[in-house]
Amino acid sequence: MNRETVVRAAIERGMSRRQFFGILAGMAGMATVASMGLTGCDDGGSAASDVDYNSMSLEDLISQAQEEGEIQSVGMPDTWANWVETWEDIESEYGITHADQDMSSAEELSMFREEGTDGTKDIGDVGQSWGPVAEEQELTLKYKTSYWDEIPDWAKDDDGDWIVGYYGTISIMSNDANVPEAPTSFQDLLDGDYNVCIGDVTAAAVAQYAVLAAANALGGSIDDMQPGYDFLQQLAEAGRLDVSDASLARIESGEIDVCVNWDYNALNYRAQILENNPNASFSVNIPTDASIRSGYCTIINKNAPHPAAACLAREFILSDEGQINLARGYATPIRDVELPEDVQAMRLDDSQYGDQVQSVDETVWSEVSQNMITWYQENIIPILG
Repeated sequence: MNRETVVRAAIERGMSRRQFFGILAGMAGMATVASMGLTGCDDGGSAASDVDYNSMSLEDLISQAQEEGEIQSVGMPDTWANWVETWEDIESEYGITHADQDMSSAEELSMFREEGTDGTKDIGDVGQSWGPVAEEQELTLKYKTSYWDEIPDWAKDDDGDWIVGYYGTISIMSNDANVPEAPTSFQDLLDGDYNVCIGDVTAAAVAQYAVLAAANALGGSIDDMQPGYDFLQQLAEAGRLDVSDASLARIESGEIDVCVNWDYNALNYRAQILENNPNASFSVNIPTDASIRSGYCTIINKNAPHPAAACLAREFILSDEGQINLARGYATPIRDVELPEDVQAMRLDDSQYGDQVQSVDETVWSEVSQNMITWYQENIIPILG
């Protein structure tokens, strides 16, 4: 499989993995993982967790990582966010080989915990809401990297237990053949006469974040979700709410007029559709009235068998080269790096990402999203019949 094919394949396969297991923010699975992590496991320390890798020079870190010679990751397959180029670069530059076991955020934490001091995996990539869970369960090795000061406060914890490497932003994708005047706001979605695919609020993190974005856009907030709920109810009562998955196949067939999705999914889908049908036309816009960004963060296993290699991998992920690799997978790098022209051309114009794009207070999001699910089950499902 060539590199270009891998990039195009990234989001479709990765999306199904993330959404299927996903519950990323505020689903009952988070509580389940926490309870699993507290029973039947050895939570003892390890030699790796006793080493302060932050005090180690980069030269010494590289030397130790090369001695370890390999890195084992979870949830970081070649076909998600263009990880393939990062692993290829690390092997080419440092001679460190790589293998991944693909799994959900919940499964990653469960493995780290259950294996205890006999850890077999070094580093994982989890939805941002799971970073604090991993930290609370004392599963993580602290490593800030040399790029620490360039990482926004919302995208890291205090000590380097987790760091967001890339993120997505809620966007509106519309089929220009079905909707000639592309919607650019949540108010536009309410005022339109087309179907709007939000997805399954009971299971898909992106659907939950979309409702939060709608609440912010229509006068509410994370502390006042009612405008977001009203948004769903108005669409449902008008017969315009699509709660099925916004899959590439459904979008490409014209079954979906408009969908609310992560920008990296929307842009990737548009690129794939245009390759198959150059005459197709789809618009992707960040809502002008409000949007939400949420990321994926690396967590390093405190019982990593190759801790230096894991720290070096995080260092590379946050480097200019690593961030550009992620951007080629349509994700937004967490650092403000200069992107090559061909990569920048794959993205929306920077002007779309203004102050209306907000991060999420993860300390309250779990409860808010669980309340959302309950409200949805009681109020929207009966309308949908």
